[in-house]
Amino acid sequence: EENGFPSEQDGRPCIIVRALYGLPIAGASFRAYLTKHLRQLGYTSCKADPDVHMREEVKEDGTRYWAYLIAYVDDILCCGMDPRRQLESIEQRFTLKDGTIEEPTLYLGADIGKHYFPDGTMAWSMSSTKYTAKAIAAVEQELGTERFGFKCLPKGVKTPITNDYRPEIDATEELDSSDQTYYQGLIGILRWICELGRLDIVMPVSLMSRYLAQARRGHLNQVFHLFAYLKQHGRSKLVFDASSPVISEERFMTCDWEEFYPEAKEVLPPDAPEALGSAVAMGCFVDADFAGCKATRRSHTGVIVFLNNAPIVWFSKRQATVETSTFGSEIVAMRIVIELVEGLRYKLRMMGVPIAGSTNVYCDNDSVVQNVTRPESP
Repeated sequence: EENGFPSEQDGRPCIIVRALYGLPIAGASFRAYLTKHLRQLGYTSCKADPDVHMREEVKEDGTRYWAYLIAYVDDILCCGMDPRRQLESIEQRFTLKDGTIEEPTLYLGADIGKHYFPDGTMAWSMSSTKYTAKAIAAVEQELGTERFGFKCLPKGVKTPITNDYRPEIDATEELDSSDQTYYQGLIGILRWICELGRLDIVMPVSLMSRYLAQARRGHLNQVFHLFAYLKQHGRSKLVFDASSPVISEERFMTCDWEEFYPEAKEVLPPDAPEALGSAVAMGCFVDADFAGCKATRRSHTGVIVFLNNAPIVWFSKRQATVETSTFGSEIVAMRIVIELVEGLRYKLRMMGVPIAGSTNVYCDNDSVVQNVTRPESP
């Protein structure tokens, strides 16, 4: 006998009755197993996002709609008119934890809840309150060891990053390997907080993420500043308002591009499922910080994409090129937002979501507006 197993069992496969996260392919194997059973329950994996499974269902009034099941390994979230029935059908095939079939309150670190407007209508909301509080507690515990020269987070912080601070010209000492690893972990936490709906720190986190390979003491102090800001402004939440925006189309210039692009049209996916339900309106805001990086003169792009009145996509990243004018940086940002919009429109169509008309893009640079609107513009 060796390591608790009879020697005659050498070379034979070992059947593991439970998925173990320690195995390299455990997550992928469980996903394949779950997907097989979901197909038997009538679900189809979305081609634009394989972890979103959809099934056509019918409301009491006879209206057809798509019910969705979102799976992140073994964390499952159901969206539909009767999500409890969806989960109970899964419970017949899998063992679920007691009391887990309930209205969601927490998913992948996000606090999920309902928000009621003054007129009585309801919308789902998402926040990072609990996740952020745990992260702040861990940071304060580390500061309590006096490892970094001060015992607590700064107080009275009103902005995510210190005014006029430029991380690219920070000349403080470089971090040692231990502090560098700690810095990388803090940035990872902050990036997930951004994903959970904290749009107010997206750009500062993007700025500080550039120094994952070689951070300095001043960079780490600014990350502590970010956590201090989150501590004082920790109750923000993102409300997914499904109401339609009231926008006058007269604000948008209409020009005839047929002479220049006679065959131009939006490419629609030929294998998209039937669009069911109410159509959503898409709009986005885009801007650029011209030559914001003092070391390279590269600009920074910022984007927020809305579906109806709900922010869905937020993006902040330094541009890959050096532009010589504000117009150049803004037109590059416009190109980036068009790519994001095209990707989201494809994803929505592959999820069976109807899209109302074109996407309204809001930009504060008149030269860019004229250039992308008027066909005669150079």
